[in-house]
Amino acid sequence: MSNTYHQIYIQTVFAVKYRKALIDKDWKEALCGVIGNIINETGCKTLIVNGVEDHIHCFFSLKPSLSVSEVMQSAKAKSSKWINESGHLSNRFEWQRGFGSFSYSKSHIHNVIQYIQNQEAHHKKQSFLDEYREFLKRFDVDYEEAYIFHEPI
Repeated sequence: MSNTYHQIYIQTVFAVKYRKALIDKDWKEALCGVIGNIINETGCKTLIVNGVEDHIHCFFSLKPSLSVSEVMQSAKAKSSKWINESGHLSNRFEWQRGFGSFSYSKSHIHNVIQYIQNQEAHHKKQSFLDEYREFLKRFDVDYEEAYIFHEPI
């Protein structure tokens, strides 16, 4: 789009189906790289992708002609295909339906990147569900507890 200028920073959070701890440290970095490349292929600009065994955080600059849902649909579908084709797991891998999406101003970029970089240390102190609920409350997002990410099984 000519003459369209934008500055839209989005953090998304999504979980492994049933929040199973399936993302292994041996291939997590490669997975995060794959997800970052998929986001870049949409025309958005990935700033960081990181997570832990049961969920992933993505932080990127959103292209204004796309919806966050379109970007996440592509990232989740193509990355689950990559996991399934890689042979890292013996069972079929799936992401849980849905995601959280939160917007930031340019002045918050550094803090958000640091937060996402430090996911492993952060989750030694706080569970994913507590973190997610905190995001929803901090960003004043109405939600129904019944539709929060499922508890691990």
